[in-house]
Amino acid sequence: MSWERFTKFAFNFPEVNLQLDLSRVGLDDGAIESFESRFEAAFKEMESLEAGSIANPDEDRMVGHYWLRDPDRAPTAELANEIRSNIANINAFTSKIHSGEIIGKNGAFTDVLVIGIGGSALGPQFIAHALGQPSQDKMRIHFFDNTDPDGMDLVLDGIGERLGQTLSLVVSKSGGTAETRNGMLEAKNAYEAKGLDFAQHAVAITGEGSKLDSVATDDSWLARFPMWDWVGGRTSVLGAVGLLPAALQGIDIQALLDGAKAMDALTRRPDIRSNPAALLALSWFHATDGKGTKDMVVLPYKDRLLLFSRYLQQLIMESLGKEFDLEGNVVNQGIAVYGNKGSTDQHAYVQQLREGVPNFFVTFIEILKDRAGDSIEVDDDITAGDYLQGFYLGTRDALSEKDRTSVTITTDAVTTESVSRLIALYERAVGLYASLVGINAYHQPGVEAGKKAAGIAIELCREITEALKSAPGQRFDAPALAAEIGQPETAEIVFKLASHLAANGKAGIVKSHTDPWYQATFSIPQ
Repeated sequence: MSWERFTKFAFNFPEVNLQLDLSRVGLDDGAIESFESRFEAAFKEMESLEAGSIANPDEDRMVGHYWLRDPDRAPTAELANEIRSNIANINAFTSKIHSGEIIGKNGAFTDVLVIGIGGSALGPQFIAHALGQPSQDKMRIHFFDNTDPDGMDLVLDGIGERLGQTLSLVVSKSGGTAETRNGMLEAKNAYEAKGLDFAQHAVAITGEGSKLDSVATDDSWLARFPMWDWVGGRTSVLGAVGLLPAALQGIDIQALLDGAKAMDALTRRPDIRSNPAALLALSWFHATDGKGTKDMVVLPYKDRLLLFSRYLQQLIMESLGKEFDLEGNVVNQGIAVYGNKGSTDQHAYVQQLREGVPNFFVTFIEILKDRAGDSIEVDDDITAGDYLQGFYLGTRDALSEKDRTSVTITTDAVTTESVSRLIALYERAVGLYASLVGINAYHQPGVEAGKKAAGIAIELCREITEALKSAPGQRFDAPALAAEIGQPETAEIVFKLASHLAANGKAGIVKSHTDPWYQATFSIPQ
């Protein structure tokens, strides 16, 4: 890699302490200029979106997560005031919690339990892990981010006897998300098992008038904070969804908002070379042929950014993974995202990245500052942090030798501002890339399809249980049980569901194992 190429395709943005290096993406001279007409349209679409146009026509909604950190840009004074009031209310509530004005059954709150799924958990988890200081945080933070009972038991075990000093934040826009509802009920049961009133420890972050909003109102929960229909879950981290848990943990939420606002101002520029989000979106288009032909491997060389790839999975894959374009044509767009952290990845999958299937491009994230204090020397004049950078540079070169392309994002340190700047950078890049390929980045029909299919499976569970209860002592194999409930075409899923019910002793259901295994029978003994 020549110095000339590096200086030509690496771009410095001192306003946000960020450098974006595209020198190893494989761009040719004139490649950036060839995108100018595409980006002219994309910039106009983004400008219209921020002005309040209906950017999500499927749901007839505006898309306004950019207003969360700059209320002055909201399309109406009413919305701007709602955003400002929300931030003020978060600060006021947090102050009352930290001061002990609001307490739990067993005294001042020491812990926070966030109950959510997807965007209602991934963003807050990323921020908590990236910016937390366990010895200094004002409150310990925990998450129910799935409907796995054992996983929830593990979290509750970690909280232990502090449950009476634990504030639970239940996060769901609709209030009907099954995983979040289940987590809320599991938490409520855990509180009640210790003689605690869940309502005296609960806060709702939800849409006005939702099922959860009604529950919180009727049961007199401690507080309610809004989720607006113009903010999607995957872009909600700088609303109450992420700001409230961050504030309770002791993170400076104004610094979070300021960092994102600064990046937004930069990525609003209608010029590719002076806009890091445009350059990032261009690199994705070039690396994947604008068709998602390669995966995005995110390798942050910093332990605090471990969860960034998980956060980006939802932001990018839910936004860009679409069957149809805006004209209704089948395009099957998307970019798969995965990642670990450097240099752990070198002992995991870099072997394949270098010598295996070339179906990816890498995004390295380089953090210049090693730690807050001084470092010891592990070799003469060399620290552990020097090794970390050496491994990043070595991995990058090892991949380049095999024509594996990469992007590098460099920033000075992991700070409150730099974390929110990364969030804002990728939010804008996703929107611009979607414009380049002509898809709607702001809906998620596939997610809704999955929820519908899950609902069908839950109903089958009920029918299987009732059928076995109605024939005590009678054994059914899966095809016979499927026929018994009037759905013979569901034998395979009936086998899976009945096996799960039997493994958990539901309603006394027993599985009798056979050879071959698939002829196993299910019954409720008399």
